[in-house]
Amino acid sequence: MESQVRGGTRWKRFAVVMVPSVAAAACVGVGLAQGALAASFSVSGQQFKVSASHLHGEGFAQYGGIDSVYTSTDGEKKTQVPVAISSFDDATISKMCQSVATPIPLIGKTVYLRLEAGNDAKKPVKAENLYIDVAQLDADAEFKNIDIGVAVKDKTRGPAVKDTKTTLPGGFAQQAESADLYGVKQTAWATTAGTFKLSGLSMKLGMDKGMECY
Repeated sequence: MESQVRGGTRWKRFAVVMVPSVAAAACVGVGLAQGALAASFSVSGQQFKVSASHLHGEGFAQYGGIDSVYTSTDGEKKTQVPVAISSFDDATISKMCQSVATPIPLIGKTVYLRLEAGNDAKKPVKAENLYIDVAQLDADAEFKNIDIGVAVKDKTRGPAVKDTKTTLPGGFAQQAESADLYGVKQTAWATTAGTFKLSGLSMKLGMDKGMECY
């Protein structure tokens, strides 16, 4: 998402950040009815928070990469930031929360967008070919048949490398047959998936800092 300033106001930034999220939520509703949804979450120049009580993934790989993000209000200047790309062939996520804080200087307030899904233990969030560009991660982790230090170009588990242009082919990675993460708290620059099924989706907007996932 890109943000712009025109005539001294940043309302357009607010709209550009929030409207696609609302549109995405509408698409999510359609996707839920169809049982599958292709999805991509990112906010220009901003990290966002993601939490989950449990993430189980089959076919796990993690490796370093570089994201290019907009860091100027005119949507022109990009900065490269290092990320750890976590990828899963298939993932189920319980009690998933995603939140982003967007400052609105014109009114001196911060608006929070919060998405929740998978709160029903019998209906977790499901994703295929899931990629998360992580800036920071805190969790209790358990891996099955893990390989640490494998070259990215030689990895055999997890979906294909997200973007070979921003990943060093000879870089080191880790991979595992499966991964279980508990009490997940992470900040990310982007989340993408081939398909997403978000059971029990809830979206809220507000100005209460308590709306953040953690």
